[in-house]
Formats: sequence, C-alpha cells, structure tokens
Amino acid sequence: MKEKEFRTASAARGGLLFMQNTPGVALGDRVRLQDYRGQIRNGQVIRSSDDLVLIQVFEGTDDLDLEHTWVRFLDQPFEVPLSPELLGRVFNGVGLPLDGRPPLISPLRRNVQGAPVNPAARAYPREFIQTGISTIDGLNSLVRGQKLPIFSGAGLPHNRLAAQIVRQASLPGEESNFAVVFAAMGVPHTDARFFQDDFEQSGVLTNVVMLMNLASDPPIERLILPRTALTVAEYLAFDLDLHVLVVLSDMTLYAEALREVAMAKGDVPTRKGYPGYLYSDLAEIYERAGRIRDKRGSVTLVPVVSMPSDDLTHPIPDLTGYITEGQIVLSRELHSQGIYPPVAVLPSLSRLMKDGIGADYTRDDHPRVASQLFAAYARALEVRNLAAIIGADELSGADRQYLEFTRAFEERFVRQGEDENRTLADTLAIAWEVLSVLPASALTRLREEDLAKYHRPAEISAPGAEP
Repeated sequence: MKEKEFRTASAARGGLLFMQNTPGVALGDRVRLQDYRGQIRNGQVIRSSDDLVLIQVFEGTDDLDLEHTWVRFLDQPFEVPLSPELLGRVFNGVGLPLDGRPPLISPLRRNVQGAPVNPAARAYPREFIQTGISTIDGLNSLVRGQKLPIFSGAGLPHNRLAAQIVRQASLPGEESNFAVVFAAMGVPHTDARFFQDDFEQSGVLTNVVMLMNLASDPPIERLILPRTALTVAEYLAFDLDLHVLVVLSDMTLYAEALREVAMAKGDVPTRKGYPGYLYSDLAEIYERAGRIRDKRGSVTLVPVVSMPSDDLTHPIPDLTGYITEGQIVLSRELHSQGIYPPVAVLPSLSRLMKDGIGADYTRDDHPRVASQLFAAYARALEVRNLAAIIGADELSGADRQYLEFTRAFEERFVRQGEDENRTLADTLAIAWEVLSVLPASALTRLREEDLAKYHRPAEISAPGAEP
C-alpha cells in the first residue's frame, strides 16, 4: 500500500482518533495528522478493521476539528533516526529535539517496537557495574544485562537517586565503552530542568541520551517513550558495541497512561482498572534489556516504579517483580530520619548479584561481606525492636553491640552524600568498619583469613567510650 490520505475522522477521545472508511490500513502503521492550523501531529495505528481504524496520537487530540483534519497513513512503522550523534542530545518521546538543536538526520532508522530477542541467542548477565552507591554496589550489585528496578513511594527521593546513578555509573576499567540512556515520563518542568542541569554541570551529558515527557505533555506520548529509549539503547549497544545503562522514570506514569488509553478503547479492565495485558506490555519493554551472544555490547535496565500508597502488591510493582531480577526498595522510615539514599536493605535484592561479584569481578571477600551485613542487620533490627519494648538498659552486652551496629550501619554505610561517589574499595572498607563493631565470633559468614586481614575491632567505639 502506498501513502493514503483521508479526512474521515469520526471521533476523538483521550488521545485516540477514530477513523471510518479507511480500507487497507495495517496495524502499527505510522500516521501523520494535519489539523486546521496546519500543525503536524504524529500517530500510530493501534487497531485496524474493515469498519474502524483507531489511531494513537502522541501529541494528543486536543483542539482537533475533525472536519478539517487530514490523516495520512505512511505505510511504515514508527521509526526513529539513529546515529552516534545521539549522545549529548535531549529529545521528546517521538524523537524530536528539546535542546534547541537541529533534528537528527540519519539514513538509519529503526522501528521503535523493536524485534524480540531469540532466548537461545541471549548471553547470561555478568560483570559488575559500579554505581558509586554503597547500598547498591555492596549489597545489591548491578551486573551487565540485568533488569533491576527501584521501588519508591510518593515524596521519596527516587529522582535524585536516579540522577545520581546516571552521574556516577561506570564500568571499572572500561569507562570509554559506557553510555547512559535516561528517559523520564510525566515529570514536572522543575524536575526536567533539574535532570538536564544536573547532567550538564556534572559533565556527563555528553555520554547521555535524554528523552523527556513533561507532565504538561499528552500522557499518550508516554506509551512510545520507553520504546524509543530502548531502540536508542539497542543501537548504541549492538551497533556501536557500548555497554548501555537505561534508566526509565517513572513506569507507574507509563502504566497509568496505558490504562487511560485502554479505557478509551473499551478494553476490559482488571486489577485497579489496568488492562489484562499490562503484564505482557511491561514484559515487551523490560525484556529488551540483556546481552546477546557474539555481541560485545549490553543493555542494562533500571526502571523506577513509584508505588501508590507504598503498596508492594500494587499491580505495577507486583508485575515488575515477576519480570525483573530483583528490586531496590526505598524506605519511608529511613527518609524520615534524614538518611539518603533511604534504601531499605532487607527487602531489597539483586538476584544476579552472585554472578557479577567475587574474585573474578570485584573482590574475593565481597560475597561474604554482603551476606554478613544482611545477617547482622537483620539480627540488629530484632534487637532494636526489643529495645523499644524493654529499654536499651535491659539488653545484654551482645545485644547492645548489635544496637550499636545498627547505628553505625545506617549512619556510615547506608547514609551517603548525594555527590559522594564511592568506589567499591571505599564501600567494602566502610562495610568492614561497621562490621568491626561486632566481635569476630559473631561474624560467622566470614572466613578466618577475611577476619585476620580486615577486621579491626577498635575502629568504631561504642557511645560514651573514651576516644
């Protein structure tokens, strides 16, 4: 089919345009609309039948005069131009520049829907990515090709944490082969300016591709933005052989836009009003991360998911947990104590951590130190709860040491400056410092040679002790 032009729009609702008498239109076709002012809008066919064609209009359908709206079906999928010049640029969800510079001109264009990766062609995610944040690098390590979401809540600093990860993420020894794709959906103008200024001032923007959808932009544009971001990431990874970290914030706003479109289409709602295909839709996005055999590059994904009412069982974090390999959970309690980043250590998990740390990747004692910190902190929180009931003075000497360990762990290991970029050596040094609050006999997950080399009992004194 060649390009066809129609003026048969019958209705517009919630960013969707309904067309009648448009034969020969294929699902997924790219669409260009011209309104009565002569302005151009972009769209994509999301439902096609002999009687009705449904178009998703990325710029929204506000102020459309149906009688004076021309719709052109381009007989091609929605594509974005790709070139090395993407790095250092800022675009919207459909690939148009937001940085005041000219549009990207390139003969190479690819469908944003991507192509599914043959599972047999996937390589297992391995090798450590350093974020400079101790609670991630030390306890929930990120490895190349992994999908590791951040679960947050309203008012928690997930945007600041995401920006810090973008600024600091690196591959030790391979810094020149690393790039970041940062995609923000539904962000206020202040947050958008914060991200752009932060990346420019820190000097990392030259190695970052930014895609932004503002809160004032049509929500329907959010449906294309993560797919555009991952198309860019796949090009950088598998064409240019870079290791790419993709940060998507916030996937809850993406899912809400999906729900809005599903309701306008008349799809049957399920949990919380989300469509039944929410799981498969999220999987289409998340599963584009990974490594491919015989390809040097990789795509690592860190989606940010804000949990309504801090509910881990809400459909979006719940389904995300099934698809991804772990989670970083932010704690409202730590945030209320003024601790940044407020990472809740015990519910956080990186399922692939074991495959990217240890003697071959980080340091030989890293797995054992992480295991010991988890065990000691779990025991210490039990002691803290007991002290809240019976009082700290009634605790045994051993329990008072665990209480001191809790303070040291949260204040020295978890608490970290927003501009503090810790190397893994720094993180492990602080870990051993706080473990030294406890006697060697309590550190049962460490080897004798570890204790002999790193355990220094006098390094942190108990409250009230002489310096």
